[in-house]
Amino acid sequence: MWEVSELVIAFVISCVTTLIITPFIMKLAIKLKAVDRPNNKRKMHQAPKPSMGGLAIFIGVAAGFIYLQPVHAQLNAVIIGACVMIITGILDDIFELKAIYKLAGQITSAVVVVSSGLVIDKITMPFIGTVYLEGFGIVLTIFWIVAASNAINLIDGLDGLAAGVSAIALSSILVMALIDYRIVVVYLSIILIGSCVGFLFYNFHPSRIFMGDTGALFLGYAIAIVSMLGLFKNVAFFSFIVPVIVLAIPIFDTIHAIIRRKINKQSIATADTKHIHYQLMNMGYSHRASVLIIYGFSIFFGFMAVVFNSATLLTSLIVLGIIILAIQLIAEIAGITLHHRRPILDGLRRVVGVKREKKL
Repeated sequence: MWEVSELVIAFVISCVTTLIITPFIMKLAIKLKAVDRPNNKRKMHQAPKPSMGGLAIFIGVAAGFIYLQPVHAQLNAVIIGACVMIITGILDDIFELKAIYKLAGQITSAVVVVSSGLVIDKITMPFIGTVYLEGFGIVLTIFWIVAASNAINLIDGLDGLAAGVSAIALSSILVMALIDYRIVVVYLSIILIGSCVGFLFYNFHPSRIFMGDTGALFLGYAIAIVSMLGLFKNVAFFSFIVPVIVLAIPIFDTIHAIIRRKINKQSIATADTKHIHYQLMNMGYSHRASVLIIYGFSIFFGFMAVVFNSATLLTSLIVLGIIILAIQLIAEIAGITLHHRRPILDGLRRVVGVKREKKL
């Protein structure tokens, strides 16, 4: 059993360590030329900024980890996988790796985890009972780790967005882990949240450093791992939906990006300005307001995940209905609507007294 005081201390250690180490990472990034330059219309910043800030998040997590010293049979493999992911991110921030090489690093990291036995191996189906996934479980686990890593990476387009969304997702996982008494998940979540909060001091708009792929890939990996250690371990059918709800925004944005680029006959790795955060800015919201709006959606989905995780069947169905409406609203913001109609968004505008501009 944990004590509140040790969780608070672990949070402070991770947060303060990240606060202290980030300025040094900024200097290191500049020295290694891991710098993000505003070389196209997709970039929101006007001057070059150091990237690779995720290394500071990783060091903050490591400091909190050393203090708490959690114990789990697969933790050594989890640490090795995290190191592989961090190295992949660092190399990409410095050398701008091709997509295939980044994917290879992500898969390698996932394979290390799977080889330790940490696998989504079974699921309990209503009216059927427990279904063992066997070989498919290995494929599903690798896919989940790679998908979560790329989801956070793709949403990392505005100052403080990826770090904030990750912290919110991890906070909802933390609440569920506290309810279910999953000590390892509680420990890992609290130090990850602490590091994200510490990094946001430098990363929130106007940012002084970007987390880069180093941070985005690591945070996506970390969220995938803690969800496997906690949420998936319930093995109930509906519990498989919970991690998806937690990451609803980045997952939706990723799926939208893949479909959009396929329709336009572009490579999946092609960067564009059609992500949800860019669409909000196109609607007239400021940089900071766009980030805060997505924070709000993330908090909503995190809360829904907590309710869904411990709800009865009827409540779960009601929650799913509310979530579907929220996703429809996000789809309207992203411009994915039929006949150019946005019923929910237009309804909200009418409620707050904002008229939609008519096109000539």
